[in-house]
Amino acid sequence: MFRSALVFFILLCLGCLSTHRALAATQYQSNDAFISQAFNGNSGEAKVLWLDDNLKHAVEAILAHRFNKMRVRYWQHNHETVWIMDEIGKESPITVGIHVKNQQIAQTKVLVYRESRGDEVRHDFFTDQFKAAKLTEQHQLDKHIDGITGATLSVRALTKLSRIALLLDAHINQ
Repeated sequence: MFRSALVFFILLCLGCLSTHRALAATQYQSNDAFISQAFNGNSGEAKVLWLDDNLKHAVEAILAHRFNKMRVRYWQHNHETVWIMDEIGKESPITVGIHVKNQQIAQTKVLVYRESRGDEVRHDFFTDQFKAAKLTEQHQLDKHIDGITGATLSVRALTKLSRIALLLDAHINQ
């Protein structure tokens, strides 16, 4: 009797943990809505960038970990691009939309946040810092991004994705 009650309690706790993790994901804007907003109502053209070894190594250097994709999807309208990418904050992926225009960031937006804390990175006071940021020759942003106490890993994730979006945009617009 005790064992079956213990097993039931453990399964109940595991179920609650997985439910909590699922509830932690918050979608702030859909991919399609972000793309449409970036391109002023136009859906743009969906494209795929195949990564050669040099570009993949550059992306991995920015991420500081392996990048297991051979291609990256993006949307283009005229000479503007939108990149929707994921990067792990502390434990879960953060989905970010980045609009690049004239080789600088026009807009950065957290589309889906799955972490239990640090979601302050979704607010305009933070994401507006990325506007007009460009990529240096060392693949760094040319402007300082202020961090947020308690959201350090989320800040790093958005900064890395912004650098990658600028790198990939520069690659396709050579």
